[in-house]
Amino acid sequence: MIDVTEQISNVQRTLGDRTLEAGEARVLTISQVYDTGLDDMWDVVTVADRIERWFLPISGELREGGKYQFEGNAGGTITACDKPNSYAATWEFGGGVSWVEVRLTPEGDGRTRFTLEHTAHVDDHWGRFGPGAVGVGWDSGLLGLAMHLAAPSAPRDNEAIMAWMVSDEGKRFIRLSSSAWAAADVAAGTAPAEAETRAAATFAAYTGS
Repeated sequence: MIDVTEQISNVQRTLGDRTLEAGEARVLTISQVYDTGLDDMWDVVTVADRIERWFLPISGELREGGKYQFEGNAGGTITACDKPNSYAATWEFGGGVSWVEVRLTPEGDGRTRFTLEHTAHVDDHWGRFGPGAVGVGWDSGLLGLAMHLAAPSAPRDNEAIMAWMVSDEGKRFIRLSSSAWAAADVAAGTAPAEAETRAAATFAAYTGS
């Protein structure tokens, strides 16, 4: 298993603002450099069989204009595709719509930076949980990506994943991720006490504590 403290420290997290036609939005950006080339990373994030091994099972037409659906999670429409550099899609879940963009950038020595940008409207959910509401989930995705690239042929073991998530180490990962997103929240201008309250609410929501 990857060391969770090292994994959290390997990830960059930032927050920004954007004005959309429907109102104010927050832009959450998360990125990490991985030891694989650009073409392989493109396969990792666009081929259904490989996406399932590090994130979730996915169905649909994985092409520009196609519809996709993650099992038990979000679905949407792929709105742009620039192989092997980037793609964008709507992220539709629970009656709401937000937007994601994935960018891949060569970092030299056969390494590639994976960057994901998630843009969402500001709502009551954001006010209560802050960026960790989606940020912890994306941190988990980047952890899964690191584990997949360390053992690309290994199948997804759902039972082992669920057991780890409720373990002490899994909860520590969620706490560290929540705290990291609180730091990003503060850097974006949120008062420290408010950011810490949001992070605590996020940790409780993810762990049931």
